[in-house]
Amino acid sequence: MTATPTPGAGPVSNRGSAADPDPGLGGGPGPTPPALAEPLQVAVHDAVASALAEDVGALGDITSALLEPGAPPVEAVLVARQAGVLAGRLPAEEAFGQVGGGVTVAWAADDGDELVPGRPFATIRGPLAPVLTAERTALNFLGHLSGIATLTRRFVDAARSASPTVAIRDTRKTTPGLRALEKAAVVAGGGRNHRWSLSDAVLLKDNHLALLTVAGGVAAARQRWPGRAVEVECDTPEQCDEAVAAGVDAVLLDNMTPAEVAECVARVGGALLVEVSGGITLDDVAAYAATGVAAIAVGALTHSAPALDIGLDVSGGA
Repeated sequence: MTATPTPGAGPVSNRGSAADPDPGLGGGPGPTPPALAEPLQVAVHDAVASALAEDVGALGDITSALLEPGAPPVEAVLVARQAGVLAGRLPAEEAFGQVGGGVTVAWAADDGDELVPGRPFATIRGPLAPVLTAERTALNFLGHLSGIATLTRRFVDAARSASPTVAIRDTRKTTPGLRALEKAAVVAGGGRNHRWSLSDAVLLKDNHLALLTVAGGVAAARQRWPGRAVEVECDTPEQCDEAVAAGVDAVLLDNMTPAEVAECVARVGGALLVEVSGGITLDDVAAYAATGVAAIAVGALTHSAPALDIGLDVSGGA
């Protein structure tokens, strides 16, 4: 997986503006800042090790153990059975690397590239036994992560048909233990990363506001976490006004209609980042993008993306 996701939001020293729409929340329009490679590599290694241990079991791959040792190496190809966007190169290659045996992978496509059904996008060479032992783990990661990238690309294309600068952002609704990989897949699909963890930024939501006022919560956040961005989830245009008056960096308009969102965008007047969320689908994402928001948060990118059908076909001797 060579696409690099945005790391946690760093310190911010000013509120967002039309010219600087991302106040440190990890997802304003524009190129994604480079991520630290090492944390992603560690996440990939650990996720693959866990997946292989689960798949191989206590006795190892007892079927592949029937193959004759010392047999000539084979060549296999990875092929998409349906159109989509590639993501997951790193964990796939890691799976073949962790089983040993000198298996190599030569890629003909990068994360973020469009996959054509029936056209090989990688060639694998090595002894058949380790190739088959790693096969399912590699395909599980490729299918799951390419599915996320594919759905993300569909949202990005639909949204940008109405607004060429709007950002499609992910959420924390990720598979436990796979957040780094899934967020990288979102980036491969052309999306952007929101918060990586609860430490990255202050986001005052309705449940927080059951005990805090908007103004009080923002003031407390500024005092206790002066280096973190502050965003408030707003359910009404009036609450949006309250958040802006309190000096937030961004507002998250939740479960509003496109008309209500457009009203809030007009009220904010480009002073800070305006984001929208709440069950937005491919059918209505363009309508929300047309309101002028800077970002659209879509939890479905990671919690509901169908896997892309990818297979491994042994083509003969290497």
